[in-house]
Amino acid sequence: MRAAVWHGARDVRVDQVPDPTILNPGDAIVRITSTAICGSDLHLYNGFVPTMEQGDILGHEFMGEVVETGAGVKRLKVGDRVVVPFPIACGRCFFCEQKLFSVCENSNPNAHLAEAMWGHSTGGIFGYSHLTGGYAGGQAEYARVPYADVGPLVVPPDLPDDKVLFLSDILPTGYMAAEACDIQPGATVAVWGCGPVGQFAIQSAFLLGAERVIAIDHYPERLALAARLTRAEPLNFDQVDVPDALRYMTGGRGPDACIDAVGMEAHGAGVAYAYDRIKQAMRLESDRPTALRQAMMSCRNGGVVSVPGVYGGFSDKIPFGSVMNRSLTIRTGQCHVQRYMQPLLERVVAGEIDPAAIISHHMALDEAAHAYEIFKHKQEDCIKVVLKPQQLH
Repeated sequence: MRAAVWHGARDVRVDQVPDPTILNPGDAIVRITSTAICGSDLHLYNGFVPTMEQGDILGHEFMGEVVETGAGVKRLKVGDRVVVPFPIACGRCFFCEQKLFSVCENSNPNAHLAEAMWGHSTGGIFGYSHLTGGYAGGQAEYARVPYADVGPLVVPPDLPDDKVLFLSDILPTGYMAAEACDIQPGATVAVWGCGPVGQFAIQSAFLLGAERVIAIDHYPERLALAARLTRAEPLNFDQVDVPDALRYMTGGRGPDACIDAVGMEAHGAGVAYAYDRIKQAMRLESDRPTALRQAMMSCRNGGVVSVPGVYGGFSDKIPFGSVMNRSLTIRTGQCHVQRYMQPLLERVVAGEIDPAAIISHHMALDEAAHAYEIFKHKQEDCIKVVLKPQQLH
């Protein structure tokens, strides 16, 4: 089969690789009809996530048709159309029973690597380094899906892929980030980053009752999309000092909640940003926490800082004194996607949210290398790329 394969930093190629096979009774094989490039895939592309190996298949946002099942699979059948969540979860361990699926105790065969990096292991993730299991990803024609009775959501045949694909990751991720904010009527929420996760965090904040959402970015097309899809108030960080602007916009108090939807490769300006760029380039710091610092310093006393943006390891100069002294609450985590898929599917069917509205590009899988480049450099007004493996054989 064909698949988007990692060959090193900024080197993605579409190669011929072996077809996946059933390895365990609980596995299913999915023929992929749509897959997407996630903002967190760029961290792999740029070489900032350790334990990637040449030949790894990328991608954790995908859906398609079940074409084979293991002997132990009871819920799915051949022919089912499914969306596959990016966290791999057994459904039976201590954490899965609490619906904390992304920290499943049983799905990461490389738990020792994650424990060395983070203290405890996360669950497995498709196509996201050997820290999270070394699983082949979904930017391919086919994928093996472990624990197939736990993860995949069967979706109605009348909904096009574009409406449901993002149930695999970014729609639940944005929603969980907003849910973590404990939004009360009349609340003001600030969102750093108007990429795909940020767009869904903004929309979810309004769905959950926010009165105002302030959308922070510097790409005009992203700010324009946020304003077009919602009544978000755009703030361009190239034009203003963000903490000062947020104080002014909230009468000096600060937003009730702040969402960092950027993560480890945040952009910024000034000495602190230059410091982070140098330390990250020298591998003395794994993350550039520009947005996180601003969110912590900008949030009102007693407010919530929610962090769906991906961080890999170690960040410098985090203002934790501000967090402690001002009674801030920090909530974060890889999304527990399985918890949100069905409720959000119902919102999509009801017309409360249109995931397809953020898609800027449809491309064939064979164009993956070009797709990564335009997404990385924000060329061609690229906001979200959907790859179609079954086209242009």
